[in-house]
Amino acid sequence: MQQSYQRLYLLLFVFIVYVTNSFSQSKIISGIIKDKQSDEPIPYASVQLFIAKKGALSDTTGKFILPIDQWFDKDTILISSVGYKIIRIPLSYLKDSSFIVLKLEVLPPQYEAVVKTKYNRALWFWKKIMKNKPLNDRAKWDNYSYEIYNKLEIDLQNIKKEKIAKNAFLKPLNFVLDYVDSTSEEKPFLPVYLTETLSDYYYQKSPKRIKENIKATKADGIDNESVIKNLGGMYQNINVYDNFIPVFDKNFISPFNERADNYYNFKLLDTQYLNKKRLVHFKFTPKRKGEDVFDGDCWVHDTTFAIQKITLRPSTDANINFIGGLSIIQEYKLINDTTWFLYKDKFVADIVPFGKNKVAMKGRKTATYKNILLSSDSVTKVLAQNKLQEEIHLLPNNLYRPDSFWIKNRHEELSKSEATVYKVLDTLDKNPTFLYYRNIVNFIATGTKDIGNIRIGPWYYWLSANNWEGTRLRFDVSTNTGFNKHLYLHGYGAYGFKDGALKGKLEAKYLFNNNPWSYVQLSYRNDLDFGQVYFDQLGTDNILATIFRRPNIPFKFQRSEEYKMEYYQETNSGFHFGIAAGSKQFEALENLPTKNYFPVNNGYIPLKSFETQLHLRFAFLERFIEDNFLRISLGSDYPIADFRYTHAFPGVFNAAYEYDKIDFSLSDYIKVSPYGTVYCNLFGGKVFNTLPYHFLNIIPGNELYYYNRYAFNLMRRFEFLTDQYVGFNVEHMIGNGLFKFIPLTRKWKFRQFWSAKGVAGNLSDENKALNFVGNYPFHTLDGKMYLELGTGIDNIFKLFRVDFVWRVTPNNLPNDPATKFGVFGSFRLSF
Repeated sequence: MQQSYQRLYLLLFVFIVYVTNSFSQSKIISGIIKDKQSDEPIPYASVQLFIAKKGALSDTTGKFILPIDQWFDKDTILISSVGYKIIRIPLSYLKDSSFIVLKLEVLPPQYEAVVKTKYNRALWFWKKIMKNKPLNDRAKWDNYSYEIYNKLEIDLQNIKKEKIAKNAFLKPLNFVLDYVDSTSEEKPFLPVYLTETLSDYYYQKSPKRIKENIKATKADGIDNESVIKNLGGMYQNINVYDNFIPVFDKNFISPFNERADNYYNFKLLDTQYLNKKRLVHFKFTPKRKGEDVFDGDCWVHDTTFAIQKITLRPSTDANINFIGGLSIIQEYKLINDTTWFLYKDKFVADIVPFGKNKVAMKGRKTATYKNILLSSDSVTKVLAQNKLQEEIHLLPNNLYRPDSFWIKNRHEELSKSEATVYKVLDTLDKNPTFLYYRNIVNFIATGTKDIGNIRIGPWYYWLSANNWEGTRLRFDVSTNTGFNKHLYLHGYGAYGFKDGALKGKLEAKYLFNNNPWSYVQLSYRNDLDFGQVYFDQLGTDNILATIFRRPNIPFKFQRSEEYKMEYYQETNSGFHFGIAAGSKQFEALENLPTKNYFPVNNGYIPLKSFETQLHLRFAFLERFIEDNFLRISLGSDYPIADFRYTHAFPGVFNAAYEYDKIDFSLSDYIKVSPYGTVYCNLFGGKVFNTLPYHFLNIIPGNELYYYNRYAFNLMRRFEFLTDQYVGFNVEHMIGNGLFKFIPLTRKWKFRQFWSAKGVAGNLSDENKALNFVGNYPFHTLDGKMYLELGTGIDNIFKLFRVDFVWRVTPNNLPNDPATKFGVFGSFRLSF
């Protein structure tokens, strides 16, 4: 009997041990919950045991702790948050895990039907936010300042090691694969680029003044000051209280736009407490498909109706290119009893130029703000030193701060992937194969290549062809800043195999200062006259112009020889002025009246002039990117005015003519959000005297199938001659417009636009008698309006644009075979 009891006790003990191990084992599961696209922690997400009915919430940093008193392998953990797909994880998978990282994927928008009720509490709450918007917007303060730390990281995604390892071109770079982060269940990615800036930012409302002092920059491979200035905080501020929020080159309607209730549905979700402050979870979704609006949510303080944290994601139907996912996150902190001020903002974009599951890029820009001062006299004193309304200063040695400086002054430590970037870049910069490939890509993209202190190119000028020269070769050589930081030398030589003539240009520019810009330039050019060339349009002296030339249009050629000296000076106020003097002589070559029709007396040379010119320009707060003594304008938020007065002196260098000429233009880009952008240009001019056509106003035409934004595309070169003219050029980029109502064109992200170009001009009877001779191709408008109207489809395959252009007036010109309608193409790469 006693043995039976002992056997029973033993079985009972074994059973208790089994139950303890399989059912009653206690454990703590902890982790962090993040947004899959932005990697941003998700606050107040729910973590719950499905069977045990026990759960926890993540804190404001996305972290959670879930004690499990009784472990049961068959239980499941449910992770959920409003607007995200639910994750289910069997508890048995977590036996050997104590800390887990969970990434939630955003649910696609549902476009739910909204049931109208007499009382919409979410709409009431939005109106309360809007009522308190002037009190919570940082624009209310007379001035403010802060220290801003900016960080931009770029990763390559969807890296497939096996393909790279087998690629003959990339095999020498296989060592980079050692840095690919393939830990956890994420897709492997390679951190490839990182920039950091630390600066002091100052703002004053009235009179408006802004200053940024960039104290430190860490940007391997970038030493261009104009680029570094764009890495700070001056041009990267996003204010969610604004009516429109910029996303790349577009303005999206803010959920706190004054008319946002026409574009968004609102919903109240739940409430939570942060430091004894009650926060309301407020969600907004698009009302309609295809509009440039956001899908997102925010946490709002229920007393001040100030935003504590907001997440904005462009609607999946928004008309934006190359973006697989995008998030804008801003967090605000309470800096006194009632003031919530921006503490952190984050911009995360998945750039997918080649489509899904192909190699892509993820860009992460993070900015944090410290040492905030509001309405402070110290800010006023700093800004009183401004010479411009907006100033950016690069402090001495900003590029050469030691690692110890960054360790001490970064607002947050670098993550594992961010720290890897510097190792990768340091390794690649020493690898000859990588440097060789980088130089090839740079040469193809920019057209030029530096060889020591010399620069060759652009390559697209090397080969072209035309009716006069036949096959044309051209080769450019210039110095770069390695040769001299102030002196720029450039020249090119060209040769046509049909005419057998050499052509070329020599120029020297001495740059006194690049801020504000000032220089003196001497140049000599002897070449065919290819007309005015705009930096962002296709010229006629390259291989592409040969390919795109329209048939059955007679070539018109003339050669010009020009000597020129110019001095140009900008001021801090945006006012620019220049003075120039030069001699120019023309020679008609084909299908234009020759010098025999324009005889002169006193031993002067026909078709030769000596001009002096005064150039005045006003461009307030215009931005530029500079490279090797050249600049590209990034435009201005204000209209740009340009005026030129020219006087020609006879007798100087045997010049034959005396005349006066004035030309002016006024241009502006006007944002008419949410209806796109309008480009406007008004222009005009007058010539005072009777002169050969070379010195009159020749209205710019286009003889290519490639659309020219600044010329009249159904007008031929030399078609209209005037001695006084006035005109306009308007282009309205609407965005998706009517295409958003058609599912297929909405999916393809087509964009709509219209354009109108007109010019009215006249030619005196004396100038007609002088110039309408021989084989002249000219017409005169006789005070009538030349008008072109156009529309078309932009963003075809995210790259091409097609313009349909109608020539409305004038009609029935004598000997005018010009078509009344044309189709033109062009390349337009934009987000």
